[in-house]
Amino acid sequence: MRPFSLRLRLLLAGALSVLLALAIAALGLTLLFKRHVERRVDAELNVHLNQLAANLAQLPSGEYVITHSPGDPRFSEPLSGLYWQIAIKPRGQVLRSRSLWDNELNLPQEAAVDDVVHRHTIAGPGGAQLHLLQRHIQLPSSLGGGTSRLAVGLDAADVQKAVWNFAAELTPFLMLIAILLTGAAWAQVSVGLRPLAAVRKGLSSIRTGASRRLGDGFPDEVLPLAREIDDLLKARDMEIEKAKGRAADLAHGLKTPLQVLHSEARRLAQKGEEDSASEISSLADSMRRHVERELARVRLTFASRDAMANVRSTVDRVLRVIERTPEGQKLDVSIDVAEDLVARIDSDDLAEALGNLVENGARHASSTLCVAGRVEGRAVIITVTDDGAGIPESRRTEALSRGRRLDANGWGAGLGLAIVTDIADAWGGSLSLHDGQPGLIARLCLPSA
Repeated sequence: MRPFSLRLRLLLAGALSVLLALAIAALGLTLLFKRHVERRVDAELNVHLNQLAANLAQLPSGEYVITHSPGDPRFSEPLSGLYWQIAIKPRGQVLRSRSLWDNELNLPQEAAVDDVVHRHTIAGPGGAQLHLLQRHIQLPSSLGGGTSRLAVGLDAADVQKAVWNFAAELTPFLMLIAILLTGAAWAQVSVGLRPLAAVRKGLSSIRTGASRRLGDGFPDEVLPLAREIDDLLKARDMEIEKAKGRAADLAHGLKTPLQVLHSEARRLAQKGEEDSASEISSLADSMRRHVERELARVRLTFASRDAMANVRSTVDRVLRVIERTPEGQKLDVSIDVAEDLVARIDSDDLAEALGNLVENGARHASSTLCVAGRVEGRAVIITVTDDGAGIPESRRTEALSRGRRLDANGWGAGLGLAIVTDIADAWGGSLSLHDGQPGLIARLCLPSA
């Protein structure tokens, strides 16, 4: 997965969102649990306050005592973290739980006697912080009047410990939820990006020629993109048709001047000016071949990728033309191609390629020329075999090179083979030359339909 891919960005955004949400949830749940614990502690301490108030008594000597101490055993355990203390005025007597040992709590002063429970945080024994509940009450006349501050405190560390224990137990569950939510985010991203994969697959099909348009089978969010692409393809097809038309016009426009040059060459030859006629004919032929090659390039540039051609019918069409030429009339031409053999190539491009191969073969053959075709795996193999002098193995690569002419050396394989190579490459095929013993075998490999 690429570092800046859309999938990775969405997954990172989803994972960060999940982590942030769970962090907020963990904080919120911890705070809620802390409040719940504090309320439970307040309720427990308030029960102890009521017990202290109910069991406060005055002896005949005037001293105050607690007739029944609250039942929690921690009140009797020194420095247990749970304490009570009563301060009585105006006598100034202080009653304490045994858990305080020889310590005395510095109880907060209350402004008024309101018999309302107040919550405080004060310093306790050993520097501990106490969670304290205190009531400032008016004593009845049976207890001698006056006022009393009753307080019960619990070590705040116990509350905090309970909160931390809750957070520690909560963390594994939150991690599990994070993993599940991240997996859900991955699944959501995969499902959400699936239409884009469908667009890519559709474009690949268009590129290979399996289809011409993406169509409308996409979600509403992706459908405008698909329609824009289809509109762009439609506009491109229109430009292709215009380009083909301009190429055809160019071809027709050049045919007449080239024919005039050939006629002029024949006229000069009839007058005995063989050298001038040969030079003009050679120049006209060179111009024709260059024009053919450039027109072939234009046609290949804008070729439809879903084109198919029947090989046998194309071979028949090419050979009918060759048989009318002086070279073709002296040859024994044979065909070994099945009637239903089909290749993935435009029929005009196939005719152009075979025309060049057959023309080269006819020009250099001694007496026979054979065109054969067969299927090998997912490829169509077309061979043109002549019984001429052939091309030395050391020169075959040069013969297939773009723009190389071997005519000057007596083999005549120049732009014609270059055009065939261009056509084969454009359609995902290849052209190779082999020794025919005697002659030459030109092997054209094309994808099957």
